[in-house]
Amino acid sequence: MYRVDLHTHSTASPDGGIQPEQYRLLIQTGTMDYIAVTDHDMIDFALQLHKELGEQIIVGEEIMTTKGEIIGLFLNKRVKPKQSPLKTVQGIKEQGGLVYIPHPFETVRSGLQLEDLDEIAKYVDIIEAYNGRAVVQNRSTQAISWAKDHQTLLAASSDAHGLKGVGHTYTTVNEPAREATILKALQQAHLVKSLPPLRSLLYPKFHRLQKKIQQSIQSDGDSK
Repeated sequence: MYRVDLHTHSTASPDGGIQPEQYRLLIQTGTMDYIAVTDHDMIDFALQLHKELGEQIIVGEEIMTTKGEIIGLFLNKRVKPKQSPLKTVQGIKEQGGLVYIPHPFETVRSGLQLEDLDEIAKYVDIIEAYNGRAVVQNRSTQAISWAKDHQTLLAASSDAHGLKGVGHTYTTVNEPAREATILKALQQAHLVKSLPPLRSLLYPKFHRLQKKIQQSIQSDGDSK
């Protein structure tokens, strides 16, 4: 059995905080067997970590479109943000990537709404049935129903922005979640969902504030 998390944020994200050595630890300890680094509108960190740790690190990007966020998995180049959902998924597919829909139907976290999701349905490979940070808004029932109607694969992911958020919501599969086999593996997936520590839900706000303070200190130092 392999544990897979397809949605996490490193220190490269403005609100992320998982460090390179922490990703390494997650893999080495077996907390996760495969983990996607899906930073906001960037893939440099993910590419470097994949180079260092190998295929157990999946290169991803959480891309802000004009209608909400879409994740590309198994990417080799950055997909430009602020395009339409259609242009975005086409950019993912052009490089052989997979289209993953995070926190669908949510409004507090830029989820795609039904009309926009239906428009790109034929491109969608995986939809997030359970999101580890979906506490204020939870659209799991609607996501699962949409996946059934469109014969789309399901996954559960942490959306972790810090180390303590990983390992509570994830997907288990019976074969390696490699690029060539992950879709087949997800056909027999088991989705695991539990509430992470409360502090982990506050990571995004904390990290944004922390980085803003650090930038202010650095700016003050450079001006002296």
